[in-house]
Amino acid sequence: MEIKGRTVVITGAGRGLGRTTAQTLADRGARLALADVNDEGLAETLRLCEAAGAEARVYHLDVSDEAAVEERFAAIARDFGALDALINNAGITRDGLLVKAREGRVEKKMSLEDWNAVIGVDLRGVFLCTREAAEQMIGLGSGGVIASISSISRAGNFGQTNYSAAKAGIASMTVTWAKELARHGIRAAAIAPGFTETPMVAQMPEKALDRIRAQVPLGRLARPEEIAHSVVYVLENDYFNGRVLEVDGGLRL
Repeated sequence: MEIKGRTVVITGAGRGLGRTTAQTLADRGARLALADVNDEGLAETLRLCEAAGAEARVYHLDVSDEAAVEERFAAIARDFGALDALINNAGITRDGLLVKAREGRVEKKMSLEDWNAVIGVDLRGVFLCTREAAEQMIGLGSGGVIASISSISRAGNFGQTNYSAAKAGIASMTVTWAKELARHGIRAAAIAPGFTETPMVAQMPEKALDRIRAQVPLGRLARPEEIAHSVVYVLENDYFNGRVLEVDGGLRL
């Protein structure tokens, strides 16, 4: 898919990888629908994209809210007259052990609230946004691309029961969507970053980040620009479909 002039929706566009991806696509001439619950962050991303000469609009969106997702995607298709690609980037973490025990006694358990919060945004949100994007793409008859951000944690990571489950779900849904949507000219693919220099990762203790860097063969975290470059590859390569692109510096959990 040629990026220039194409309408691309980016969820979680208010900061971090979403903002960097938006700037990268703005530089390539994309028309951008920027979605997030972070209105202040969205305003800054909009400013940066417009400074790069891109046409862009912002949409307040909680991706876990079905009615809101349905309304916003219909509005995006109406506002732009097109919807060519979706970048499912919105995500949160609520890390913690399944059970924390000492001397044979459980002191703390992962709460259902933390489980539901992560599954709601990171898995249900991806499902809802993809479903609505696919509906609009089919109605417009122009095909398109669904690119979802999974994670190296999809294989299972210590302290991330909820996050790992959600990111593994993205990988498997991607395969399903590639099979189901190809008849409509829609590709589906995923990107699995390793640990990346984003605000979400910056919340981790520095000692933990030092341990991670020591395990990465390249000896550092990924830069957001490197992951955004992978998004460009997925959009532009018309034969990349139904696969997860691993961009992790060689790290294995």
